[in-house]
Amino acid sequence: MSHDNLIHLKDDMIAYIAGNGLRRIPAHAGEEVPSILWDADENPDSWKEFVETAKAAGAPFLTMAEVVLEREDAELLLEQMQESSFPGDEEEARALLAHVGKIGYIQLGFAYQGMMFLHESITDWYESYQNLLESLDDFSDILFEQEEDDDSDADSHL
Repeated sequence: MSHDNLIHLKDDMIAYIAGNGLRRIPAHAGEEVPSILWDADENPDSWKEFVETAKAAGAPFLTMAEVVLEREDAELLLEQMQESSFPGDEEEARALLAHVGKIGYIQLGFAYQGMMFLHESITDWYESYQNLLESLDDFSDILFEQEEDDDSDADSHL
């Protein structure tokens, strides 16, 4: 999604969901929940089809969650990158500060026959933020494993 802030999309979603006679529950379906992700096929209005599918499936409600970038989160990411000597793009992390207070991610969901069906709308900057977080986490794991290996090598020489 090319939008910089999904606030207007959120407003449209709320109105469309209500217009279809469905209720919204403020909830996020996490990774531990068995789910199927809706394939948006580069269609910016695919969320409308998703809502209509939920209604056709007899779902009485949709879950709806959003993520707003908080200044503390963006600054913490930048700080962690600097402290860990992460070989990532600090400029990309700094650019995130321009998006503080904006909605970067919206998840819609409905339960049907034991599965959560999910639709996600995401901005480019939020996707970049998530990629930086994952890369930093992977980098930290590698450093931690190397430290453990160094410690076990030192112990074996004693």
